[in-house]
Amino acid sequence: MQNVTIFDHPLIKHKITLLRDKNTGTKDFRTLIEEIATLMGYEALRDLPLDTVEIETPICKTVQPTVSGKKLAIVPILRAGLGMVNGILALVPSAKVGHIGMYRDETTHIPHEYYCKLPENIDERLIIVLDPMLATGGSAVDAITLIKKRGGKNIKFMSIIAAPEGIKALTEAHPDVEVYCGNVDERLNENAYIVPGLGDAGDRIFGTK
Repeated sequence: MQNVTIFDHPLIKHKITLLRDKNTGTKDFRTLIEEIATLMGYEALRDLPLDTVEIETPICKTVQPTVSGKKLAIVPILRAGLGMVNGILALVPSAKVGHIGMYRDETTHIPHEYYCKLPENIDERLIIVLDPMLATGGSAVDAITLIKKRGGKNIKFMSIIAAPEGIKALTEAHPDVEVYCGNVDERLNENAYIVPGLGDAGDRIFGTK
């Protein structure tokens, strides 16, 4: 699919298998989420803007490239997206972090926004939207629509596990957004959970039910 990258790296696949296991505890689950986000972020940030800086090596002065962290915004979709933030910050510690709060109606499965706080100059930044699960795609579509209304233009979306339905909804609504997924699962069940999936990512990250 255009603008969709599905990772096939053995380490990502291995760590996703550990995530899926219902016996994986909260501490290990959080660690795995961060590690997978870092591995995925390495590729997703391939076109991160570079600045130049003058430094002095033991041999001479030289002008060299440096990552422009001031031009990166990480925007997790609350609450599960928070679990991926430190994985990206490990790569770019100077990145700015915004937050978008969405909750899903348990009956209709429709997402509703309850919070939005974005870094300033959002129109000038590369924006990475994070959510471990791309199920129906509703939250991702609405979050990106909200970011665009606030001026965001250069947007990427990262999820660890996606359903085909979610990818279809997101790419149709926002064909300009690059999508990165650790794995595409079989389908959604009648409760709009990904199969085989890993359950509720937010509950497993924060130890709630």
